[in-house]
Amino acid sequence: MSKVAVVLSGCGYLDGAEIHESVLCMYHLEVAGHSYKCFAPDIDQKKVVNHLTKEEFKTEHRSVLIESARIARGKINSLDTLSYEGFDALMLPGGFGAALNLSDFAEAGESLVVNEQLKGIILEFFEAKRPIAATCIAPVLLAAVFKEMGTRVTMTLGSDEKNRAMLDNMGMDGVIAKVDECISDRNNRVYTTPCYMEPDDLAGIGEGIKTLVKEFL
Repeated sequence: MSKVAVVLSGCGYLDGAEIHESVLCMYHLEVAGHSYKCFAPDIDQKKVVNHLTKEEFKTEHRSVLIESARIARGKINSLDTLSYEGFDALMLPGGFGAALNLSDFAEAGESLVVNEQLKGIILEFFEAKRPIAATCIAPVLLAAVFKEMGTRVTMTLGSDEKNRAMLDNMGMDGVIAKVDECISDRNNRVYTTPCYMEPDDLAGIGEGIKTLVKEFL
């Protein structure tokens, strides 16, 4: 049985962690016999979005950690307490919070800068040769860190050719993948699946995450 650190970025796909993906990650970890613990940075969200109208609340402020606690049912710790030493693997669910709160990808595109705490954690897990998994848009966070290291990793952002080319531009080997597929870079111990980078297909997303859990653990 492995113990996995799951890093969340809020609650809700437009401004935080994608709820379906996050829950399916935790569900398939548990079904496979693994345990997990959730973490999130103790910072303010970059924006707060009304998920009914998709309009931004211009004057509202929310905490990434407090919002992430909704998904984790309150069982969550600040990201600055996470150390690779207590875990066998790292998992990053997607959602636009990865592009807003865990990095500046929403504004900077492929020139993104990753949250310093998270960047350090990714480096720790990678250098300790512990598996790292990312779903949906979260692989761009890994790509940014590995680009800075000069490490070429195979990963996916789904079937969109522009996203594949972006990964190549960042020094990665971008691969086209369907919603229910997992791309496994076993040499670097990095595992990715498209999830909502593909058209809405909850069953397919579940299969992709199920396969990812099996592969990376």
